[in-house]
Amino acid sequence: MKVNLVRIRKRRLFSVDLKREIVKDFEKGIFSVKQLSNLHQVHFQTIYNWIYKYSSLNDKSIRVVEKKDSSMQKLKELEQKVKELERAVGQKQLIIDYMEKMMELAKRDLGIDIKKNYSTPQSSGSGKTKQ
Repeated sequence: MKVNLVRIRKRRLFSVDLKREIVKDFEKGIFSVKQLSNLHQVHFQTIYNWIYKYSSLNDKSIRVVEKKDSSMQKLKELEQKVKELERAVGQKQLIIDYMEKMMELAKRDLGIDIKKNYSTPQSSGSGKTKQ
């Protein structure tokens, strides 16, 4: 004799207080919708429905958009790039300061003016110069 086994579908009911608590966790940024979905074993669309229904920040006509990991990763990469560029600019500024100080010392101690002087006449090429 064969037994017919039928899976009984259980329906879980969540209290309004729990739904509002989940929405508050989302609004505070503590958890993402995906994390809340995994934590409470609820489909993500159900949580979005709760957000639309119980959130004070979201209207029905506004779509909730979460930052994905890829955009966060891109933001971190851009911040890292900015730090690297700032470090490079700082190093270049140190070199410029060093060169200016060397030119100043050369002028003061050796009497050599290394800075470009725009008032000097242009060279006529490789011809002989007056002495």
